[in-house]
Amino acid sequence: MSVEDDAARQDDPGDIVDAVFAISCRSLPVDHAYALSQAIHGALPWFADEPGAGLHTIHGAPSGSGWMRPEAAGAVLQLSRRTRLVLRLPRARLGDAAALLGRTLDVAGWPLQVDKLSARPLSRITTLFSRGVVFTAADDEAAFLAAAKRALGALGIAPETILCGRVTLVATPARSVQTRSLMLAGLKPAQSLALQRHGLGEARTLGCGLFIPHKGIGDLRARSD
Repeated sequence: MSVEDDAARQDDPGDIVDAVFAISCRSLPVDHAYALSQAIHGALPWFADEPGAGLHTIHGAPSGSGWMRPEAAGAVLQLSRRTRLVLRLPRARLGDAAALLGRTLDVAGWPLQVDKLSARPLSRITTLFSRGVVFTAADDEAAFLAAAKRALGALGIAPETILCGRVTLVATPARSVQTRSLMLAGLKPAQSLALQRHGLGEARTLGCGLFIPHKGIGDLRARSD
């Protein structure tokens, strides 16, 4: 049975949601995925082993408003009051995730205070974007696209359009994880929901392989968020 068929059989389309936390945090390193993941694991010991769980890394203002994401090694993001911490979780884990409320997480030496929690359902939008998907061929565009198509095909998902974008490295103590952004368009609503539930590739708790809705197709190489 394909993921699309499985999604169509779901009685509750809200079985996986995004847990959205208000935060107080002035700055974070651009490459904060590992440090934030470790802080979340320390506060929520079940997070690393929870099927369907993932971490959305934190991003600043979009470049379309004139702000450009810094690129230099050790660069720091300046965050606004509207910035949120988002975890993708089974809805049944929302109560457990509330253990973050009132905590101040240490993210590579930067304090991140966690405040209010709300649940955001997955979107039925049929264009999806992932800031970073992990396949072994990330540095070769053609090979990466072929790997993505094979993985999607194994899930029974066939987008009308598939585009890959920039390569990004996620640093961990063991190695640097190479990722590449990926946009899919022309999905069926059931496929969109299924892919958001399932994700693609490895390292979900480092912010990889998670898909978010996108309004349309642009030049992914020009994206800096």
